[in-house]
Amino acid sequence: MSPRKKAHRPLRVLLLNHPALAAPDSDEGTTPEQQAVWKTEYHVTTTLRRLGHEVLKLHVQDELQPIRAAVEDWKPHVVFNLLEEFAGLAVFDQHVVSYLELLGAPYTGCNPRGLMLARGKGLAKKLIGYHRIRTPGFLVFPRGRTVHRPKALAFPLIVKSLTEEASLGIAQASVVDSDEKLGTDALAESYIAGRELYVSVLGNERLTVLPIWELVFEKLPEGNVAIATARAKHDPKYQAKVGIADKPAEDLAPEQRQAIVRVSRRIYRILELDGYARLDFRLAADGALYFLEANPNPEIARDEEFARAADAAGLKYPDLIQRLLSLALHRRRQG
Repeated sequence: MSPRKKAHRPLRVLLLNHPALAAPDSDEGTTPEQQAVWKTEYHVTTTLRRLGHEVLKLHVQDELQPIRAAVEDWKPHVVFNLLEEFAGLAVFDQHVVSYLELLGAPYTGCNPRGLMLARGKGLAKKLIGYHRIRTPGFLVFPRGRTVHRPKALAFPLIVKSLTEEASLGIAQASVVDSDEKLGTDALAESYIAGRELYVSVLGNERLTVLPIWELVFEKLPEGNVAIATARAKHDPKYQAKVGIADKPAEDLAPEQRQAIVRVSRRIYRILELDGYARLDFRLAADGALYFLEANPNPEIARDEEFARAADAAGLKYPDLIQRLLSLALHRRRQG
């Protein structure tokens, strides 16, 4: 993909992010571990400014009034939404986006309906299963209720939060082999041995499916399973130690790639996603593809899967950031 260069007008961009992820003005003298915390804000902000846009950063934690004040006083052309939670809850990020819609402010990333459907992993899996797309067997264990695992849901299982994203709370201990280890307020699904594939999708009505990506584990310690734990995703030292890397998926037959692209488009539309999202799959040894979860508004730091997949498709990082602005400005208003 080699999009034609188009001139763009300078915009006032209000960037929303959590204060714990605030980036400095310069990355000089900082370590990779420090940069891992705030690199997304830093890469997006510096790129927007190099593109000629004016950026106002607003760090939001648990108050909406500052957003309204900034929108009314500064009158941004578009809001660049990097929030992944509000008031400490991941599921509340959809309410911030709804608030932006009420204010009439165009915003990057996913709409609140798509956020709600994708964040509720149990509901998302039910919707996907209804459309006869393969997912691992699963069961939801609400908080405070006794766990009764049906025999059909055999071990090993992987237990994850119903609402958190970015692999938060997932560790090697999340793969369990007895009922005593199962927690509550969680989703337990069959562990699928195989390859971890990521498919990034960009667009509102017209979709672009980026090259299929894979998370590989080259030096995984004996007894560990190849899953995307929080350490695997966010700890540079651990990544180097066990040889974790993400790269273009190799050795996929053309018809297999086409099937993955088709199912990714279907899932994106079923969950009413727009803007941009990453879909996670497991590819079993027998070639069966299992949908794991959808991640609207995934990490878009320059070195993360989404941006690298876009680069592999010919969409350089500044063009990707500009494309996200364009999608925000041209999103069809919901009637």
